[in-house]
Amino acid sequence: MGSTSSGRPAGARDRDDEGRARNARPRDGLGRPLPYGAEGVERQPEGVVRTPEQSVAEAQELLDAGKPFHAHEVFEDAWKSGPEEERTLWRGLAQLAVGLTHAARGNVTGGARLLRRGAGAVQEWASVSGRAQPYGMDLTGLAGWARTVAEDVERDAGAVDAKARAPRLLA
Repeated sequence: MGSTSSGRPAGARDRDDEGRARNARPRDGLGRPLPYGAEGVERQPEGVVRTPEQSVAEAQELLDAGKPFHAHEVFEDAWKSGPEEERTLWRGLAQLAVGLTHAARGNVTGGARLLRRGAGAVQEWASVSGRAQPYGMDLTGLAGWARTVAEDVERDAGAVDAKARAPRLLA
C-alpha cells in the first residue's frame, strides 16, 4: 500500500485514540478542509468544558474574527456538556453559527435553512424556559438577526462576509 503526502498509508482514515473518525486536514477560517500540508487556521479544541459565560465570550470573539465555524464548535461543546434543560439553547446557537458559516461559504440554501432553524430553536427555548436573556444574551435579537441574514442571503444569492455580518450575542 502506498502513502499520501501526509505520511499516512493511502486509504487510511484519521482516527482519534478511541477509534472515532477525525479529519486532521488543515482548515481555512470557515472550517473548509485544505490539502494536507497547507497552512490552515488553528482548529478549535473539542470537548472543552466552559462556563456558559466563557462559552458566550469565546464564541463572540470568534464571530468577531470572522470564524463562525469555530464559534459553532464552542457552542457544540456547551450543548454536549451543559445541563439537559439548556441543550436546545446551545444547539440553536450552534445552528446560528454554522448557518452563518454556510452563508459565508456561499451555500445559500443551507445557510438560510440553518439560520432559520437556529432562530426557531432559541426562540422556542426562551419561550419554554421563560428566559429571554440567558447569560446576558438577547435571544429575541439573535433570532431577528438570523432571519434578516437568511433573507439577505436568499435575496442576494451570494456569500456574505462572516465578519461584517457577525451577530452581537450579548444584550
